[in-house]
Amino acid sequence: MIKLNSVTKTYKLGDETIYALDNVNLEIEKGEFIAIIGPSGSGKSTLANIIGGLDTPSSGEVLVDGQSLAKAKDKDLSRYRNKKVGFIFQSFNLQPNYTALENVEVPLMFAKVSEGKRKAKALECLKLVGLGDRTNHKPSQLSGGQRQRVSIARALTNDPEIIIADEPTGNLDSKKGAEIVSLLKSLNKEKALTLIIITHNASVAAEADKILSIQDGRVQETRKGS
Repeated sequence: MIKLNSVTKTYKLGDETIYALDNVNLEIEKGEFIAIIGPSGSGKSTLANIIGGLDTPSSGEVLVDGQSLAKAKDKDLSRYRNKKVGFIFQSFNLQPNYTALENVEVPLMFAKVSEGKRKAKALECLKLVGLGDRTNHKPSQLSGGQRQRVSIARALTNDPEIIIADEPTGNLDSKKGAEIVSLLKSLNKEKALTLIIITHNASVAAEADKILSIQDGRVQETRKGS
């Protein structure tokens, strides 16, 4: 489903060329649960952003279901992000003045879905993550775990095939973090979603089907999770 061929991403820092990704070759099958681990600055987020269409490589090829992201125009990447990928972030990225339901509706607003349909879909997604009784609560009225569930519901609204979660347990205690990983894992299995989690947490990574370890922009190790 996802294939990277000799993908390199570089940045200029003065006269120095920084390799965020260095000749990465990778295949991720549909429905796999992948954990990406590595120290800060190793290239984890760059790799996820390129797969998610938030960034483009300096060289190499990125194919998702045969579609080339490296050669895609901005409007095509925007459509890909909106229709194919759901994003979950460590800091939740919720609008503080919106209710849980309104926050989940946001991607559907950009997709120009009618008000009635988007409210129904948003409610369906909130129920799916166990927050059907919190629709009118604002983020300040929710716990950290509940806020992350809202962000997961938001990521599901456009029925994506790929979920990319960047440190989804980073702002949660171990119990709430484990609950979020369990929820994501169940969604991965039940909906055959391709799940990519960036994490520093070894116990989170151990839940994955496959672990990719990145150092200095290179995929150093691939091993099965538990």
